Amino acid sequence: METGSRENPEAAGVEPAWIGLPPGLLRMRRLLLVVWLGLLTAATGLLPGLFAGPAWAAFALLPLALLIWGWVMVERNWRSWRYAERADDLLISRGVLWRELTVVPYGRMQLVEVTSGPVERHFGLASVQLRTAAAATDATIPGLDPVEAERLRDRLTELGEARSAGL
Repeated sequence: METGSRENPEAAGVEPAWIGLPPGLLRMRRLLLVVWLGLLTAATGLLPGLFAGPAWAAFALLPLALLIWGWVMVERNWRSWRYAERADDLLISRGVLWRELTVVPYGRMQLVEVTSGPVERHFGLASVQLRTAAAATDATIPGLDPVEAERLRDRLTELGEARSAGL
């Protein structure tokens, strides 16, 4: 006896088609990490080294270790982000140690916007922000290609209007 898995693949336990974030977001975050912790490493090595003696320049090892650890963690965080469009809702999954899965029903979406700050624009990235009536279900998908972000915004807006109208 068939359970109706052809009509609703999610009910049959079929995994949704997950989409990961583009590598441009990883490059942007790593560059910001290197710039800020690189400056901190240089300042922590130079200032104590010049004013208190060369032995004190060893304090630069701490921000350098943070930079190396951050390099790995930024990639792990980037790999953890993914999203999937299903028939009735959007899934957003993220997190390395604590996994978080956000389910946003299309009918509950009130606002879908695409944002892109100056650093994101430099790297050719944009973010999609979803607003719902319940503040706890607001969600963001960072670091998308601007064309994909606009496509997703238009699709989510269309699906949200159709679901809220009861179609």
